[in-house]
Amino acid sequence: MTSTDPRDDARPVAAGDADATRASRRPLLPRTRRAIWVRRFVQLGVGVFLYGIAIAMMVRAGVGVAPWDVLTQGLARTTGLAFGLLTIIVGAIVLALWIPIKQKPGIGTVVNIVFVGLSAEVGFALIPVLDTASLGSLWIRIPLFAAGLVVLAIATGLYVGARLGPGPRDGLMTGLVARTGWPVWIVRTGIEVVVVAVGWLLGGNVGIGTIAFAVLIGPLIGIFLPRMRVPEPEGGAAVASADPRLASAASSAAELATEAAVEQAAAGTARPSTNPA
Repeated sequence: MTSTDPRDDARPVAAGDADATRASRRPLLPRTRRAIWVRRFVQLGVGVFLYGIAIAMMVRAGVGVAPWDVLTQGLARTTGLAFGLLTIIVGAIVLALWIPIKQKPGIGTVVNIVFVGLSAEVGFALIPVLDTASLGSLWIRIPLFAAGLVVLAIATGLYVGARLGPGPRDGLMTGLVARTGWPVWIVRTGIEVVVVAVGWLLGGNVGIGTIAFAVLIGPLIGIFLPRMRVPEPEGGAAVASADPRLASAASSAAELATEAAVEQAAAGTARPSTNPA
């Protein structure tokens, strides 16, 4: 007969049973958090590396580059310094401009500044210089630019989706938006018109690729970013969903601003910085 005396529940429990009981009661949340943090850092590293490779692809294509890369190209031709090194220098200068607008960098901001330039140099070493003076080479250069544009959109989805801090250029844009209250597209356009003008005067390559970049990068990022954003662990407020803004509800203010600028472009309400680095 089965005992119904509650005191029977106080009988000694075998060591193995006790271990199993403790294991079953141990919360899985710390493990989940660790897995998510690992994913965030992996995404950040892969995204930043691919971002530099994508820049190299579009530069080698020779049909025009993104606004900030026009500036970097112009500086490279004027100073003789390597494109990758100048990418790092410009990123550091832009980061310094965060001080008066009281923006705070994240880990991703620092990684972006240092490693996008380095990975761009890797891309230049892997991709040969093409004859940009020959129309016959367009059948290679246009697909190369298109592939670079798609790779950059994927890289941006990985990098921004990691939620470890905005790049220096986007941080400048979103910081100015927060300080001035102006729409994203006005601030973005103002910054990049100046950047393109200075870069072009210095010898940077402005072409049809520059226009294609400005028109297509927002929609492309809108495709990849919602699919690559790292969700919050169980108990967090943000979960990946069909609405990108709900998915980033628990991000920091800087991350929210960066993602909102990108996602507004995908929704057609505003255009993002056309160089998410």
